[in-house]
Amino acid sequence: MIEFIRQLPKAELHLHIEGSLEPELMFELAERNKIKLPYDSIEQVKKAYQFDSLQSFLDLYYQGAAVLCTEQDFYDLTWNYLEKVAAEGVVHVEVFFDPQTHTERGVVIETVIDGIYHALEDASKSLGLTFCLILCFLRHLSAASAMNTLESAIATRRDKFIACGLDSSELGSPEKFKEVFEVAHQHGLLAVAHAGEEGPADYIWQAINLLKVKRIDHGVRCIEDPKLMDYLLERQIPSMRARERQARGEYSEVGSDF
Repeated sequence: MIEFIRQLPKAELHLHIEGSLEPELMFELAERNKIKLPYDSIEQVKKAYQFDSLQSFLDLYYQGAAVLCTEQDFYDLTWNYLEKVAAEGVVHVEVFFDPQTHTERGVVIETVIDGIYHALEDASKSLGLTFCLILCFLRHLSAASAMNTLESAIATRRDKFIACGLDSSELGSPEKFKEVFEVAHQHGLLAVAHAGEEGPADYIWQAINLLKVKRIDHGVRCIEDPKLMDYLLERQIPSMRARERQARGEYSEVGSDF
């Protein structure tokens, strides 16, 4: 049965590539780039992964991302992930990446995108995977920073990503990024957003009505608003929480992807 499940074709629709960095590769890249980690061993990093909140996870997430400096680093990170999921029967991936995490450290956005994208291209050829790349804005940073990131990416690498997203700690409402997403739509980009994870169900409404998203990431607080649940079902807007209620028989069907 385990082997049967492993061989079933699967799609990974929510994956933060920086979050896939494993302790072994973290140490390898730190050594390659001469970066001192706040851990003495791989075992210490593994213990740190026993986080108890979104913020404690994000703290570790950003610490790990600091070892990513070159195009080869981003390639190795992505390829390491792709090899593993291909072995588990994944045939399609939709990968989030956070350019601001790296550009704020002086890594140019082209380095980030090219490393990730070239690994995805190679996986398409050798592993048979199809893929989409989704550029995410860090919601704890300013809208101006997000706009600068979007404009830089569009200017040089527009053909490499299909959509824009919104992630990181849920501080402030999605309304803050309304103009950024308007520009994204003008350039033919799709939109997704993390909403209703830490924040209220109203943030999901804002993501739908103001950011014009096609998919809600997490959205666990939608269960607090029956009208929102009905709306997600009617418009076929995927939400993980709606999936849970579907499994319990409360709703018959929800959408699955773009």
